Amino acid sequence: MDLSAMASGLALANAGPVALDVSGVSLSNLAMLAAALLVAGLFTGFLSGLLGIGGGGVLVPVLYETFGAIGVEPGIRMHMSLATSLAVIAVTSWSSFRAHRTRGSVDVDILRRLGPWVFAGVVLGILVASRSSSDGLKWMWIVFGSLMALKMALGRDDWRLGSELPKALAVDLFALAVGFVSVLMSIGGGAYMVTLMTLYGRPLLQAVGTSSGFGPLIAIPGTLGFAWVGWGVDGLPPLSLGYVSLIGAAAIIPTGILAAPWGVRLAHGIPKRRLELAFATFLALVVTRFAFSLLA
Repeated sequence: MDLSAMASGLALANAGPVALDVSGVSLSNLAMLAAALLVAGLFTGFLSGLLGIGGGGVLVPVLYETFGAIGVEPGIRMHMSLATSLAVIAVTSWSSFRAHRTRGSVDVDILRRLGPWVFAGVVLGILVASRSSSDGLKWMWIVFGSLMALKMALGRDDWRLGSELPKALAVDLFALAVGFVSVLMSIGGGAYMVTLMTLYGRPLLQAVGTSSGFGPLIAIPGTLGFAWVGWGVDGLPPLSLGYVSLIGAAAIIPTGILAAPWGVRLAHGIPKRRLELAFATFLALVVTRFAFSLLA
């Protein structure tokens, strides 16, 4: 099968300009890439349900390497990784949120109070991303990914700042920062919101369940924002909606939806400390990989 001809045919169906060269990619390599995306979907859904996070910490590096392997231009590769990851998180985080709400572990009042601040942070993040280079987005991922890894490695669920979440501007601004950082990392914000809630005495399961509700508030407008700022950009691969790869999202979403309830069930039944440490190690490796790519 002539993969170049196949790519050319897809290009004709795509409204935007295309600069995707897959002539050097064999069918076996494409099969391996598809398998990697399916496995990434399982991890995304599982982590979304277990830790209340969107799973972008897994998806972004996998998508970055995948897009690189099939020839997506370096200048837009990071934008596409973030955007496609958010498109997946929009679906898997909603599945996780519904599962947690069914089990009664969601505080809707907190979502209503902090949701608008998170949304404002997402809008601000999209504006920054639209003016950032791929290398600039990598630096943001390195900085905030390192902070998340430290939180996962060193954080403890029994640390406390108080017994009740205060109605203070500082908390609102924290939610704004969560929306901003989350869209630039393509995560569901759960890693930060779970920390906030447990520091103020909320039970861990309630913190995880409530935090899962912030995922759709971040991922849906984030996806639409990346589709908008990437509209008509040169070098987009076939079947892309702005920076969002519809093919990539379609490969990952089904397994993500499948695995989210598995994580929710485990979250209600086992300690998560070992998984947190493993995830912290994974994030450290990804941060190192991105750092080397910038210095090379």
